[in-house]
Amino acid sequence: MWFRRDLRLKDNPALEAALRFAEGNIICLYVHEQTSELRRPGGASAWWLDKSLHALRQHIEKRGGQLVLRAGEAASCINQVIAESGATAVFWNRRYDAAGRAIDAAIKTDLKRRGIEVQSFKGSLLTEPWSVMTKTGQPYRVFTPYWKTVRAHYQPHPAHTPPEQLHVRVQLSSDTLENWQLHPRQPDWSGGLQAHWTPGEAGAEARLRAFLDRSLNRYDTDRNRPDLSEGTSSLSPHLAHGEIGPAQIWRAVMAKLAMGETDPQAADVFLSELVWREFSYVLLYHYPDLASQNYNRKFDRMEWHSDAEPLKAWQSGMTGYPIVDAGMRQLWQTGWMHNRVRMIVASFLTKHLMQDWRAGEAWFWDTLVDADPGANSASWQWVAGCGADAAPYFRVFNPILQGEKFDQTGGYVCQWCPELKKLPRKYLYQPWSAPPEILSQADIRLGETYPRPIVIHKAARERALEAYARLKESEPV
Repeated sequence: MWFRRDLRLKDNPALEAALRFAEGNIICLYVHEQTSELRRPGGASAWWLDKSLHALRQHIEKRGGQLVLRAGEAASCINQVIAESGATAVFWNRRYDAAGRAIDAAIKTDLKRRGIEVQSFKGSLLTEPWSVMTKTGQPYRVFTPYWKTVRAHYQPHPAHTPPEQLHVRVQLSSDTLENWQLHPRQPDWSGGLQAHWTPGEAGAEARLRAFLDRSLNRYDTDRNRPDLSEGTSSLSPHLAHGEIGPAQIWRAVMAKLAMGETDPQAADVFLSELVWREFSYVLLYHYPDLASQNYNRKFDRMEWHSDAEPLKAWQSGMTGYPIVDAGMRQLWQTGWMHNRVRMIVASFLTKHLMQDWRAGEAWFWDTLVDADPGANSASWQWVAGCGADAAPYFRVFNPILQGEKFDQTGGYVCQWCPELKKLPRKYLYQPWSAPPEILSQADIRLGETYPRPIVIHKAARERALEAYARLKESEPV
């Protein structure tokens, strides 16, 4: 069993099939792939991977098995394990990025040529990216009809129970996690991540239970409130690493509905967010360059700016706009950001600062514990206006109004920008508008204890709209 982004024993279709095939005698293998063809995990994802593999290893050893860790090219590592063990079959759950698919296809072809059984499965999505099509047989490019189709027709497969026993006929040599150096050192910046997360299958299931019991019933209203600590599920990093499958989540929500224990509207809104992740994989599968190329190629002519200082201010949460800065600081400290705030900070970077969306996508890839090959790219392109079913080009989030509307108590900004916590809420999202005596009472010195705005909203919005208008006018006839 070749584990990838499916680091769980429960409801793992490839593992289930491997156990049936070999009557429990399987080798559990994880390959830390060393190839330039694949995008390496960012720092925060690497931290999570380290902890998730540790948890998986414990679960496997508790059942009498062994998690074999190897680093290198996947084909070489798999061939080594086959030679050392005499394995006659290889099982895995499919991945959908172009480079991963190419590697898997080459491995499958080679193994089958040599008489090795190979089987692959759908373990990380509800539906395959090629299985839900429009009436004309084309992949969906607009989310809403895709969501309606999935909602109407999707039925999860029967749940797979985790194995009670794993048998190991031969102990194989294995790398140590410590030697992979996934955990940051010199300096170790992961303290905030450690305080906020419990990576691993058990942590994923605990978070799902807590969400279903405490938050699902209000999800449709609370999901846009970053000041509410339990307004969202926070399941995204567990999904990204496959510690829980989307089918497990779907079944759990439907069970709540069947028992009348949750509001149908809230449940549907939550399920639609789960399907947005699916939609991003449809885009990734049919547009393999989603992380590097504009989905809408007319944006190749977009007049992005490349100034280093505004980008640095955005990355470090020092733009002078509190809702933006709070989000970027939350990201740096915890490896995660509330989804509403992700949209706000992405809009600010691409429209207020006119920075290329790829700069933001790369920063998120490195700093998010839930960095996802599909959702990260699709979401950034959506906000920038160049993606599928994208936000209208003229939609420029006002960071002042967004803060006032969604951080209703002010708790979010005050948590992540504590230097502003003494400021009356009237001025909390635009400190520069406060009278000098109010700033003094709040111990705020603009430009010293908190930055002045790096752009003026009205002027930045007009500049963005002009650039988008020029782009529209430059379209070929």
